[in-house]
Amino acid sequence: MKFSVFQLSRLGGRQKNEDRMGYSYTRDAGLFVLADGMGGHPEGEVAAQIALQTLLEQFQREAQPRIAAPVDFLASGLMDAHHAIIRYASGKALLDTPRTTMVAALVQDDLMYWVHCGDSRLYAVRDGALVVRTRDHSYAEAQNQSGIALEGVNRNVLYTCLGATVRPLFDISGPMRLEAGDKVLLCSDGLWGSVAENDIVLTLTGLPVAEAVPAMVDEAIYLAGHACDNVTVVAFEWGAQAIEEAGAANIFAATELMDEGMFNFAFGEVGGDELAGDISEADIERSIAEINAAIERTAPKKR
Repeated sequence: MKFSVFQLSRLGGRQKNEDRMGYSYTRDAGLFVLADGMGGHPEGEVAAQIALQTLLEQFQREAQPRIAAPVDFLASGLMDAHHAIIRYASGKALLDTPRTTMVAALVQDDLMYWVHCGDSRLYAVRDGALVVRTRDHSYAEAQNQSGIALEGVNRNVLYTCLGATVRPLFDISGPMRLEAGDKVLLCSDGLWGSVAENDIVLTLTGLPVAEAVPAMVDEAIYLAGHACDNVTVVAFEWGAQAIEEAGAANIFAATELMDEGMFNFAFGEVGGDELAGDISEADIERSIAEINAAIERTAPKKR
């Protein structure tokens, strides 16, 4: 596999960043994940972190060096994340559960499969045209698809997510055969809620992902102003031949020289002023320890 990847998360106008993103890859497979913790419920950032870590850790258990059954992997990974969030809330005796959306893309053998729950989106662009855009699990999207007005319903409300007390609804799509130059973007609603779809496609088409992602994130924050949500994006270009420059944030991966048992991974950085507010380093360490304990308790035994 050859690809370049870039990820970025910004606080926007919020008190804390509840988005999380990351990716992992072996010689023959790659997984890209983004989760957006939901406001209005406790510890959205914890739900997003659990979802991210659960899926990436499952990938590292099962990619040997590829995933045997991609669709089953994405379905079970999402449900494992959901159950880990529920177990975490139960262990802390929370009156309400932390909740998150999630979108993830798995790539191997030049084929991409993807899963999403909620309104975090995946876009795929080829030759200047949009070829894939996930459909949100929201009443607004349902109305757009059906053409039927939904009376008495807040159109922006999601009707499913991870961490709720009911089983999440999710969509798995693919496989889509990737071609050299295809660009794939995973993002939270902080991006697509401010930046028009045509602008997303044009920016992805005209710039390398290492330049396109910061440009779009900056545009989203500028357009939304003080009301801006967290803005988080992870994007990759397939078959990219660019050479990584020393110190560049853009990562270029050519995996054919990787050993069969080797994994590379990167969690999205949300440090520094991205964790503004009353969160101390000790709070963060305690939260991560609790997350890891929840994941360990709920992780399926290796078969």
